Amino acid sequence: MIDIALLRSDPGLVRENIKKKFQDRKLPLVDEALALDGKYRALRMEGDALRASRNTLPKQIGGLMREKKTEEANAVKAQVEKNAARLEEIEKETQEVSEKLKAVMMRIPNIISPDTPIGKDDTENVEGVRFLEPRVPDFEIPYHLDILEKLRGIDIDSARRTSGQGFYYLTGDIARLHSAVLTYARDFMIEKGFTYVIPPYMIRSSVVSGVMSFEEMDGMMYKIEGEDLYLIGTSEHSMIGRFMGQTLEEKELPLTLTSYSPCFRKEKGAHGIEERGIYRIHQFEKQEMIVICKPEESEAWYEKMWNYTVELFVSMGIPVRTLECCSGDLADLKYRSCDVEAWSPRQKKYFEVGSCSNLTDAQARRLNIRYKTEKGSAFAHTLNNTVVAPPRMLIAFLENHLRADGSVEIPEVLRPYMGGKTEIKVS
Repeated sequence: MIDIALLRSDPGLVRENIKKKFQDRKLPLVDEALALDGKYRALRMEGDALRASRNTLPKQIGGLMREKKTEEANAVKAQVEKNAARLEEIEKETQEVSEKLKAVMMRIPNIISPDTPIGKDDTENVEGVRFLEPRVPDFEIPYHLDILEKLRGIDIDSARRTSGQGFYYLTGDIARLHSAVLTYARDFMIEKGFTYVIPPYMIRSSVVSGVMSFEEMDGMMYKIEGEDLYLIGTSEHSMIGRFMGQTLEEKELPLTLTSYSPCFRKEKGAHGIEERGIYRIHQFEKQEMIVICKPEESEAWYEKMWNYTVELFVSMGIPVRTLECCSGDLADLKYRSCDVEAWSPRQKKYFEVGSCSNLTDAQARRLNIRYKTEKGSAFAHTLNNTVVAPPRMLIAFLENHLRADGSVEIPEVLRPYMGGKTEIKVS
């Protein structure tokens, strides 16, 4: 949510930002918000005047009664009662207008970074930097489900019977590899100075509406029937929600946190063959990183965070690149975002394995996350980034470490988490 002061002072900038995001349907929101803001401020001014009169009018009544001016005193009493009734109406109306204004403001996109490329959708995202040389072996790489099944590491059919499409069982060494990567990622981030956290996996609607836009919520979140609870789509949701309504000490910032959680997503829509299997699924696990910092620090943290993900993948021998998200591909709360994509030797292209985002103060305003300053308090900036998200990462891992005989090499950094194993063999 943007600052209402910015909307008042430069509505043209806000309109231009909406156009850059190719969301012209939202342009009327600017005028709607300005009208509601004007009405809200007028009500507040009238209410303040009536509250001030509560201190002065009773004194007039006392003076008039002492002067035996009963009729005039009664007229002032009537005015006091009339003012009290009006004030009650104003307080109710002010609350209603405030809620309407907030609802409109929450639909206006965050101002995007000057470094964000302008484009309509993800086809216009811009490649950044590549790390490790992509390679294609001299043997054919099977579809990832075929690799997993040959290694006796997955059971899709049973999952369809128990849970439906978009679920799976991981078994044996593949299940162990899945856990090993998460544990390695946890330790990797702890060594970077991040505090490890296991958060709640369900959150209230007040948190959901604070951490994401309404469009995202509808396309992602599963609601618990009969309760004000949603399953998290990523631990970012509950990790940021942890600080809602809080005013942090400036000396506590930056807060650097890394969290593990299962994630649950609707994943609406049909997908191609490469996105069946275990690429887009309803349930997966993820190691996440979260930073809450002062505004002047957020861009530096953005650069550090995506670099940590790159470093992690490179340490496992997986070529990756960064992809700067264009304006039309940015979710409404994001100021700037880049994807980390892993190389697929089978497809001979890169695919997304993580995403790093700077949301500036958009989430903090919605959730009222502040920090103390010399002048009072200010809204913090929030950032999030995927450390690693199996099983999507497993696709890149298996394809990049597959041997001609069907076995999979385990890179050195993961061997301590795999009981010293150097490979996963076909049984």
